[in-house]
Amino acid sequence: MEELESLKRRLETERPVEWENFPDIGLYKDQIVAYLKRQLINTESDGQLTPAMISNYVKDKLLPKADGKKYNREHLALLTEISLLKQVLPVKDIGYLLSAETENNSIESFYGNFTEVLDKTLSGIAKKLETDPDEKQIIDMALGFAVESYCSKLICEKLIEIIRMRESEFFN
Repeated sequence: MEELESLKRRLETERPVEWENFPDIGLYKDQIVAYLKRQLINTESDGQLTPAMISNYVKDKLLPKADGKKYNREHLALLTEISLLKQVLPVKDIGYLLSAETENNSIESFYGNFTEVLDKTLSGIAKKLETDPDEKQIIDMALGFAVESYCSKLICEKLIEIIRMRESEFFN
């Protein structure tokens, strides 16, 4: 199937840019939105980043304020991570995860870890994707990926709960 072959190629090859390849000049919100469309593998139905969402992430303290009206590498890295994570986690949980990860690490280091984990995961998923399945295999793959997503989400929610508990113990 051509659609699955194309998806598999994208899973194997498309990756967000490395930290050092981010633009080294500040970008305005509209430029950020356009840039982020190329950072992750998306489908047409995925919710795209909007300028209003960027403002909300700043208000929710997931993202630092812009320097004037311009956003830098740290913003691009965090928005890449947020854009992916918001597909599976509530904003509040994303905040806990980002703050826990960046507490003792730079955003550059966290972004490097994020892209490494993303690369391994995309490569692993690509290996599981059959590109010429019959009808039963399509159903089985869809079910398998859905169940895998459910199980991963359960584990992630529990780990974020542990992060919250440790954070509250630390501050009490």
